[in-house]
Amino acid sequence: MWFSKKNSDKPVGSGVSVDSTTKRPTKSVGDAAEAMALVHLRDAGLVFQEANYRTPGRGGGEIDLIMKDKDGTLVFVEVRQRASSSHGGAGASISAVKQQRIVFAARHYLMRFKTLPPCRFDVVLIQGTLGAGDKPTIEWLRSAFDAF
Repeated sequence: MWFSKKNSDKPVGSGVSVDSTTKRPTKSVGDAAEAMALVHLRDAGLVFQEANYRTPGRGGGEIDLIMKDKDGTLVFVEVRQRASSSHGGAGASISAVKQQRIVFAARHYLMRFKTLPPCRFDVVLIQGTLGAGDKPTIEWLRSAFDAF
């Protein structure tokens, strides 16, 4: 039987990507980062509203966390985790296209409100590996970008 190099590298049905530093599925690393960010934001006084809000259909956007600040501001939070600072670290991975998708998802989420609350877009950057005994750094960037 003939196999191409491309097809023989990955087992059939293997759609799960793996983080090369932790050897954990990328989804579980992302979930752990979001959980860490949620604890950090709650400790700062924000109130949890929703997690992993997605717009329907393809090509939409996703918001990792939606929180409410003490003054009533609705906060759309993007969480980014990177094991190392090579290639710019966690912050460098939030491109203009990613920002547009987050804004698109936020606009979709806001359609449920009769009166729009004040809103902002925050980013939580987690630098370092997530695992037992590891202590990654967390940086919370308030109003990291604007809707355009």
